[in-house]
Formats: sequence, structure tokens, C-alpha cells
Amino acid sequence: MKYLVTGGAGYVGSVVAQHLLEAGHEVTVLDNLSTGFRAGVPDGVTFVEGDIRDAAKWLDSSYDGVLHFAAFSQVGESVVKPEKYWENNVGGTMALLAAMREAGVRRLVFSSTAATYGEPEEVPIRESAPTKPTNPYGASKLAVDHMITGEAAAHGLAAVSLRYFNVAGAYGSYGERHDPESHLIPLVLQVAQGRRDAISVYGDDYPTPDGTCVRDYIHVADLAEAHLLAVAAAKTGEHLICNLGNGNGFSVREVIETVREVTGHPVPEIVAPRRAGDPAVLVASAETARATLGWNPSRADLAGIIADAWQFARRTHKEQ
Repeated sequence: MKYLVTGGAGYVGSVVAQHLLEAGHEVTVLDNLSTGFRAGVPDGVTFVEGDIRDAAKWLDSSYDGVLHFAAFSQVGESVVKPEKYWENNVGGTMALLAAMREAGVRRLVFSSTAATYGEPEEVPIRESAPTKPTNPYGASKLAVDHMITGEAAAHGLAAVSLRYFNVAGAYGSYGERHDPESHLIPLVLQVAQGRRDAISVYGDDYPTPDGTCVRDYIHVADLAEAHLLAVAAAKTGEHLICNLGNGNGFSVREVIETVREVTGHPVPEIVAPRRAGDPAVLVASAETARATLGWNPSRADLAGIIADAWQFARRTHKEQ
């Protein structure tokens, strides 16, 4: 099969592109490198440096499907620059869907997010939960989900949206290298490396066992495997939405302590005020993905996730 991977120079996109190659598929990565890295593009793919708004220039009927990761994803930035998120995440996807329609490419897997749910009313979160995003990033992803639902019904698109929770870990030479970094595990690893003085713990008075927020961490390789299952399972005229998570959570302090154990380095922490809009617990129910895709994540151990991320962080820091 031949697939276009938009945003394939980013963290998740690069790991998915590598998994597609390993499965024997032909892969083209389309990325404008605004947040991705050329070094993240796997060897063996065709790389096109360009914007998804111009996808019609490269997309043709020879492609069997598209896996779409090209989006801005910083929650805080989306609050102060909402127009950037509407223009790229929504406008860019609208242009991509038009290009797919014109080329006759009728299979899509979309990188969605748990941010579409906002603050959950029940945990674990199921796909039937109310969608009440609390920031423009989550709202832009929800808007795209609605757009895809309409495209499937009107034009026979076979589509799957995968709503991620907290993606972590690394896969060989592919891992997190966001700039700026905002994810907890790589930030704590930077402290262990001596690149950051301490890690801030935003609130220690939540109604959780140790007072810190609890999140559902999923290994990026497990996530990639879900995408390959999804692109194969997509059905004409249907839009399937699946949560991806491990179904259990780890607190901020559990993550910090596990980093200490894995790295053997001290990790000073500083308690800071709560951040507005941070729910106490975000944990996924991934039963839909298990039942419909046959997805069975096998890397749920927090120490293993952190060990893979630590190996990548040390190698990447040496290269800089």
C-alpha cells in the first residue's frame, strides 16, 4: 500500500511512518518543518517539504490513504493565538480533505486528542463522553472530527479518528524533541540530565492519592500500531472515533520518582500553584479500540516508557 503521512517529521508522525515502512508500505511524508525536524523523517520514505494546504500538488490516485498528523498542538499558545490554530488545524485539514476528494483517495486516519473532552464528568473517559474542549487547540481538533463525520457521510470517506491521551517514550531513533518542550516526562528527564534545575509540580492538593494530577501515559510505539490497525479497519462512509490510552493513570509524583529510579539521578521538584483548567484525573477507556481495531497495547509499564525516553534523550543531547 502507498500512504501519505502529513506531519511525518513530528514526534508521533515519524514513529508511525517508520512502522508503515517496517510493515512493507510505500510512504511519503509531507511536512513544512515548522515544528517537525528533518532528522525525524525516517530513511526510506519520500520526503516533501510543504504545507498541507498544498496537498493537491502531490496527492494523486496512486495513494491508498492518508494518515494526518500536521497540526499545532500547544494548549497555552492556542489560547493567545487562536487564529493560528483555526487557520492551520481546521483550514489546513479542509484543504487536505478537498485534495483527497479530488484525487479519489478515500481512506483517512486522523490524529485527534483527549483535549476534545475538556474536563471529564466521568473517569475512565469513553467516546460517548460530552465533548467540551476548554481551549482553542481542543476545539480545533473537535471541529475537524465534525468535518470528517460530514465528509464520510456525504462523500464515502473511510475514516478513523484516534483520540490520544499522554503519549510518551521513544522508538529507536525517533522520540520527543519539541521546542519549546511542554510534556512532563521529557521535562523531568531534562532535570535528570542537568539541563534544567528542577521540575515544577503544579498543585499538590488535588483529590488524588498523593495530591498531584493523574494522567494516562501510552507508549508511542503502541500508539503507532493503533494507526496501522486503524487505516486497515476504516470502512467506506463511516467515521470511527477511538480513544487511545492504557486505562490506568500515574501521578506527577509517580512519574518523577520513576525517573529518579530509571536514571539514577536526583530530580529536585518545586511545588507551584495549580494551572487553570487542569483536571485532577484523565484516564482513557480504550475498549472501543480494543474491540473494533483489535488493538492491545503491550508497553504499559511506566518504567519501560521512561527508559526508552531516557535513552533517546541522552543520545539526542550528545548529537546537539
